[in-house]
Order: sequence, then structure tokens, then C-alpha cells
Amino acid sequence: MQEKTEKNVRAAFVGEAKAYFRLLAFAEKAEAEGNLQIALLFRAISEAERVHATRSLNLMRDIIVKDTDTNLERSFEREKSISENEYPDFLKDAEDEGEKAAAIVFSQARDAEAFHAKLYERAIFQSMKKDVSAYFVCQVCGYVTDKKAPKNCPVCGAPEEKFKKVAP
Repeated sequence: MQEKTEKNVRAAFVGEAKAYFRLLAFAEKAEAEGNLQIALLFRAISEAERVHATRSLNLMRDIIVKDTDTNLERSFEREKSISENEYPDFLKDAEDEGEKAAAIVFSQARDAEAFHAKLYERAIFQSMKKDVSAYFVCQVCGYVTDKKAPKNCPVCGAPEEKFKKVAP
């Protein structure tokens, strides 16, 4: 893919992915306000934005998606960098500005990302190709475990029922 086109496809992917989530939030708000038809409109268009994002990602698949070992290594490095560099900076800024809610989100995301990195690292150094087991994702902070869902999330304290099972 040529340089300008690749840049534009990446920008389209990011924009469409953001629009997908933003429109879902708009739909929730419209629903809470009793505007059910508008909520459905936001949900329908968010689904269209998801389609657009997926199509853009598919155009970049050969650029982004490599063999599983490379994908694991890149994912590990990214999660490690985010948890060790980006989120600590975000957290410091939020604390400096007295933004307590943002500080909590950044702190919990940093901790969850560190756990993600550990899961990737373990997958890199252990053969996980034969055994297939479930994961459990905290729907409050994003913590992931390959063990049984804990009674309370070690990152945010959410109860066990807030965990979503991801299984084959």
C-alpha cells in the first residue's frame, strides 16, 4: 500500500473506531432520556461505523497482522509500554489537575495493562497452542485473568459477577 493511502486508511480506522464507541455512548444517553428512536438511530449508525472500521482494518491486515508469535511479541511490548510509560504520565497529569475520576480510570487501566502484559509474556514463553481455556474480563476496569473469576477484582474491587467469560 502506498504511503499516503496507508496513512489515510489508518486515520479512517481510528476515526471509525472512535465513532463506534462515541455513538454507543450517545445511544445509552438517549435511551436513559427516553428517546428510544434516537437511541436506535445511534446504535444503527454505530454498527455502520464498526463495519467501516473493520473494512479499513482489513485493508491493512497484511501490514498489521503477522504470524502469531510476532503478534504476541508486539502485543506484549505495547501493553508493557502503555502500563509503564503512557498511563503513569496520564495518571500524574490527572492527579496534578485534581481530576480524581480520571486518576482512578488511569490507575486501574495501568494496572490492568500490566496484567495483560504478563499474560502475553507467559504465552510467549510457554506453549499455549494445545490447551484452550477460558479467560475472564472485568467489565469495570479491563483486568483479565486466565484463572477462575476472582471474588473481587484485584485492580478495582468489582465483584465476581462483573466478570465476562471469554471462551471457545
